[in-house]
Amino acid sequence: MAGAVTKDDWVLEESTGADVDELMSWFPAATDVMVWGGPTFRYPFTRNTFFEDVHWGRMTAFSLRDPSGKFAAFGQVYERIGRINLARLVVHPEMRGGGVGKRLVDMVMTASRGLFACDEYSLFVYRDNAAAYECYRSMGFVVRDYPDGVPHADVCYYLTRPVTQ
Repeated sequence: MAGAVTKDDWVLEESTGADVDELMSWFPAATDVMVWGGPTFRYPFTRNTFFEDVHWGRMTAFSLRDPSGKFAAFGQVYERIGRINLARLVVHPEMRGGGVGKRLVDMVMTASRGLFACDEYSLFVYRDNAAAYECYRSMGFVVRDYPDGVPHADVCYYLTRPVTQ
């Protein structure tokens, strides 16, 4: 797994089961879970189904902590189609709109460089998730042709960005 990344007293570290327990409270409705976890993420969920659907232990999972140590954001990475794919990125509901999402993406990209030998990052975002889409675009991600055989091309964008940007 990855080591901790620190920037401006914010710390990105490997997630723990306790983080995921708290993370579950960030999704009070089925729509919230679908936008974050995708259409196959079960809702209502139990602790067991949440851990299964988040692929706990099969993907690298990160937790971002603010300078006071509060759990501020979560994200995962894995290799997909020859790219470092950022997945299930989410900011604590009380911290949205203040730049925490950009900080999360930046620090997850930094932490994931040593995990995979890839030249690009990628991610999927629902077309109607304007806040996330604008966050990614502002960080240099560009819309690309949707990968063949990957579901949900009608409702998601596929974005990539070079690792060295």
